[in-house]
Amino acid sequence: MRVLVAGATGFVGSRLVDALVARGDRVVAFSRSASQETFPEGAEPFEGDLGDPTSIEGLCDGVDVAYYLIHSLTAENFAERDRQYARRFREVASAAGVDRVVYLSGISGDEGDLSPHLASRREVESVLSEGAFDLTVLRAAIIVGPESASFRIVDDLTDRLPVMVVPEWVRTPCQPIGVDDAVTYLVELLDADETRGETYDIGGPSVWSYESLLELTAREKGRSVVIVPVPVMTPELSSHWLRLTTDVQYAIARPLVESMRHPVTVSDDRDLQHVVPIDRTPVDDAVRRALDA
Repeated sequence: MRVLVAGATGFVGSRLVDALVARGDRVVAFSRSASQETFPEGAEPFEGDLGDPTSIEGLCDGVDVAYYLIHSLTAENFAERDRQYARRFREVASAAGVDRVVYLSGISGDEGDLSPHLASRREVESVLSEGAFDLTVLRAAIIVGPESASFRIVDDLTDRLPVMVVPEWVRTPCQPIGVDDAVTYLVELLDADETRGETYDIGGPSVWSYESLLELTAREKGRSVVIVPVPVMTPELSSHWLRLTTDVQYAIARPLVESMRHPVTVSDDRDLQHVVPIDRTPVDDAVRRALDA
């Protein structure tokens, strides 16, 4: 099978390329910084930019399945850019006869009150769904791993603040998933034909709060933290507070933090685990692996 990974140098994409090559697929690894040195032997790098149509000519030629893992959080106009990129990818994939596309999106909790970040993810889902291919959407909350922006915020906070006066959303329920499990789901669904045209949630085996995730991360580093939630910090104020407490680029941290105000847990009727059962990693193990890395 010839498989395209769009966003192949990203946190999830680079691991997905490795997993697909190990499975024996012929992998096209697409990104703006693709090079043969970046990927394992057996992956074909394709350097290009969805913002430049001439650079993506032939991108989907001969491709059976494409993973779309592109997000533009660092841009001020990220929603506009994601919309444009998704439309362009849809057109190229449809014209080339790609059979199916898999998009990694985000769990939102309250579909009626989406943050700009998650509203953009939903729009991309809608744009891709109009393509001449079968679309599968996976929605995840925090993906735990060493390069995850969401997890790096948690890690930085436990490094810098032994006493935290934090927004009340710190007690919001969430269902983190280890990056290895997210990649396993992405690969294994290829063998589950019933996932075509469907949308699923993916998460770890247990529900946490951001508060308990902070405490767990601190314990794994041999630290202790005192967390004092207060009701007066709006999501906008919270994002400015992050300028002082994390190395994560502010343009990325702000939309992520604005998405934390609603519970982001797996809905039982959309749980991919029912269709593609895997041996899920406990969140404490996923945190430990991320810190070790």
